[in-house]
Amino acid sequence: MEVIPAIDILGGRCVRLYQGDYTRSQVFSENPIDMAKQWVDQGATRLHLVDLDGAKVGEPVNTKTIEAIIQAVSISVQVGGGLRDRFGVTQLLDIGVQQVILGTAAVEDHPLVEELCSEFPGKIIVGIDARNGWVATRGWLETSQISTAQLAQQMARLGVSAIIYTDIHRDGTLSGPNLDSLRELARDISVPVIASGGVSSITDLLSLLALEPLGVKGAIVGRALYTGDISLKEALQAVGSGRLQDVPPDLGFSTFA
Repeated sequence: MEVIPAIDILGGRCVRLYQGDYTRSQVFSENPIDMAKQWVDQGATRLHLVDLDGAKVGEPVNTKTIEAIIQAVSISVQVGGGLRDRFGVTQLLDIGVQQVILGTAAVEDHPLVEELCSEFPGKIIVGIDARNGWVATRGWLETSQISTAQLAQQMARLGVSAIIYTDIHRDGTLSGPNLDSLRELARDISVPVIASGGVSSITDLLSLLALEPLGVKGAIVGRALYTGDISLKEALQAVGSGRLQDVPPDLGFSTFA
């Protein structure tokens, strides 16, 4: 299972929100580029970037910062936030983003998702942000009328390479991931699931590792890394040493490479 540090960018700074609330943000670094280098130095194999300004306005905003991060590191970078049309997606792919994450567009524009999956195979991830079982959109400021399970099944059929599942009520709270929801989601779909939100300890990561045979192939970690509750080096060692050996070959994470 891959442990993926999160870098959320708001106003050019690296921040963490509490339950997706823009008014409850905490700045952890004035320089997201230095933060990215730090996670790479500690062994990260992938970075998860979120353009929070973009998520709010509906188009990429922090593109220059994202490009600078890509130029500064040698590992894969996946990016979400405000990607609601083809132009925004291609703009990020053109600067070297390996995979883009669609959220609102996955709810509102299925033909776009299908087109992008066909044109950029393996490059399109869908982020499902859950609030009480329903999908939140537009930077988590609105709640749709589609359930998380229904959207995940629809996106799997369209050919997305992975689903990132975030429980909004746990995001930034260090309260632990929603294991029951993740287990149910992974069983319902045939594409890899990446857990996001609430991871507070290495114990939480090992609990997620137990779901790897079902299809939970990654864990995005944010606040716990910044507060020091989790050491990335120790987390990578623990997940590596605790790696399950009986994962069926058809559940491999090749599309997320």
